[in-house]
Amino acid sequence: MKKEDKWMSIGKIVAPQGLKGDIRIKPSSEFPERFTKPGKRWIQRANELPTEIKLIKGKLIPGKSIYVVSIEGVSNRSSAEKIIGWNLVIPANSRPKLNNDEYHYLDLIGLEARIGAKKTLIGHVSDLIKGGNDLLEIELIEGKKVLVPFVKEIVPEIEIKEKWLLITPPTGLLEL
Repeated sequence: MKKEDKWMSIGKIVAPQGLKGDIRIKPSSEFPERFTKPGKRWIQRANELPTEIKLIKGKLIPGKSIYVVSIEGVSNRSSAEKIIGWNLVIPANSRPKLNNDEYHYLDLIGLEARIGAKKTLIGHVSDLIKGGNDLLEIELIEGKKVLVPFVKEIVPEIEIKEKWLLITPPTGLLEL
């Protein structure tokens, strides 16, 4: 599969909103226009091909990191409930340009996690958890998963093209 054929999740449909078919989306993207600007998007159920949809409107719920959106053809609560758990996706090649020291979620997943001056392999990045502070989920070679704060002081070096990142965790972080 070519990189251009891949899809990138920008949010998960988590609940219906009201009776008119609006849905709540938990974003995994920091670009609000993806949820508020009308136009073509895609929804995808796990392990299936995406289905094209048209986003009519969207807004952020004040004080929460949840968007409420209206999709053409989803006009009642029953039809909204049928797509709960699906992802809102876009083609990976439509990603916006980023500044230095900014990374796309898709580029971080699968990177080798290395540690120390010799850059010893300790595992792979398996997820990025968004929240007050972003956390890298790293699956260690022995199978245990650990959460590492995604900050420059702990993740000082990222080499996307070489497919690895260096972590300098405080004592005990990998033992939690």
